[in-house]
Amino acid sequence: MGLVSGETGRGTFVRETALPPGQGIDQHAAAAGMIDLNFNYPSLPGQTRLLSDALRQLASSGDLEALLRYQPHAGRQHERAIVARHLECRGLSVEAERILIVSGAQHGLAATVMTLLHPGDVVATDALTYPGFKVLAEAHRLELVAIPSSGDGPDLDALDQLCRNRRVRAVYTMPTLHNPMGWVMRIGQRKKLVSIARQHGLLIIEDAAYAFLAEDAPAPLAALAPETTVYISGLSKSIATGLRVGFVAVPPQWVPMIERAIRATTWNTPSVMTAIACGWLEDGTVTRLEAEKRSDAMCRQSIAREALRGLHYVGHPASYFLWLPLPDEARADQVAMALLHENVSVSTAEPFATSEHVPHAIRLALGSVDVDTLKVALEKVKKIIGDYAY
Repeated sequence: MGLVSGETGRGTFVRETALPPGQGIDQHAAAAGMIDLNFNYPSLPGQTRLLSDALRQLASSGDLEALLRYQPHAGRQHERAIVARHLECRGLSVEAERILIVSGAQHGLAATVMTLLHPGDVVATDALTYPGFKVLAEAHRLELVAIPSSGDGPDLDALDQLCRNRRVRAVYTMPTLHNPMGWVMRIGQRKKLVSIARQHGLLIIEDAAYAFLAEDAPAPLAALAPETTVYISGLSKSIATGLRVGFVAVPPQWVPMIERAIRATTWNTPSVMTAIACGWLEDGTVTRLEAEKRSDAMCRQSIAREALRGLHYVGHPASYFLWLPLPDEARADQVAMALLHENVSVSTAEPFATSEHVPHAIRLALGSVDVDTLKVALEKVKKIIGDYAY
């Protein structure tokens, strides 16, 4: 019934049943006065004006009538070429013909799963991973198996052993700016992962949703193993969550298959949004906003690390989230409930966990409130965790 939780070495505990189920993925902190440290939807001053200007430019262009019609399922050729040029800045050189435009990175993940995986397939993923992929796996009846962490990335020896013991079909990974741990895999780790994938015939699903935040990151897995990697990203985090435009880069033989999945789900990405997004990619707006958001994320990380001084936390210095393992005396559901009473919404580890053991930890999303509000919320987080620690 989900009323208790058993924890190895600690015993059995009654859950905090007043806490909304799936805290951090199924719920949104919409209540009046609630400070949302659950979700990241970072926005910068002036973005509303950018949208207004883009709509005016679109209205005055000669292409408006064409945008009212059905578009090619994978996107118009010149828009795919624009995305391909953008990906070169991420260290990925790929032909426009291998790019498919989708309705956000989540849609790209869904199209990939629908196309290349089957119910019952075993997919290896980190013991803590993006909750949206867990939802997809459940919907498509995939079996997720956890790869333990080695501290700064997945334990690749454990992945290799897993592949020797099980018939693993794919690995889902976030090598650049992992959510929720914030790690950026070193080039040696990436090459080892590619070697394991080739040895065991694994499909690599590379999620690069937050990769724009990490400057000078090593080459994407899709650049190291283009024949077996699906690279997925979008503009929700770098521009705005309401701009549902993403892109998938795949080996040539999978393009028609992904294209059919796009047709089956959305037919094509809404053309007006795609035109706006590609205009911003082409005129440098996206590059500028990404740089500004990296700076904004670094500022918020500094604020968080100062506010949480004395607590143990894990995170990248330019990411929009922090992972806080809790003291032995604290339980995540109780901490999250106490924070809800203080009008602060956070995520527990449960939505992120793919292993049987769910750690007592919380994830703090830093990008959805103004800086002054963030400071107030973080002070409450530190106080409540301190109350449980002492």
